Amino acid sequence: MKIIPATQQLAEVHQQGIADLVHQTGPVPYDYQFGSKGLLDRIVKGSLPVEKTLFGFDGLTLAMEEGALVGILYSFQGPEFQERKAGLTQVMTDMVSNKELSIDEVTGLAERAGHAQWLNPVVRNSIYYIHAVAVTPESRGRKFGVELIQHAMNMGREQGCKGLELDVMSDNPAVNFYQSQGLEILAQTTAPKPRAYGVPAENRMGVKLK
Repeated sequence: MKIIPATQQLAEVHQQGIADLVHQTGPVPYDYQFGSKGLLDRIVKGSLPVEKTLFGFDGLTLAMEEGALVGILYSFQGPEFQERKAGLTQVMTDMVSNKELSIDEVTGLAERAGHAQWLNPVVRNSIYYIHAVAVTPESRGRKFGVELIQHAMNMGREQGCKGLELDVMSDNPAVNFYQSQGLEILAQTTAPKPRAYGVPAENRMGVKLK
């Protein structure tokens, strides 16, 4: 298995696999916010070629084995989070102009995302943040996830960050995996409206980088 930075070309080739892995990281909250996996897929695919968005290729690392996509890692320094959220908003605006999204879809997404944003604490400037990390179901048990987490830690150290953090739903079995990699639960947050639709509390987990 090789861990490599994504390029526009690789992102285009593997766009559906990338979108599937993004959804895999949190099906319940993503389905609440986006209303359907189809809408999430379209927005991820529309964002992939664009730099400085939450799903842009420039924040993406790929795990590849013999030309096949086996895992993804979206990660960046904390201050980029708000900038990338703004970039995603611009992508969606452009997609509406190009009739790739409807105004009703974007309006509904914005409302639900506003409810769900309370699940995520602020990402501090000194933190290297994992926005999404996942491996394909058939690749589990082969330590690929460990390698991706260690890769993120190394990138955080190289960029002078003091810690690494991520958000994960409290009922996700991945909580135990992250704890095995040295991360601890720093905070647990709930938001009333998403919770009413079955979205559980979310854990902010982190580890100091030395």
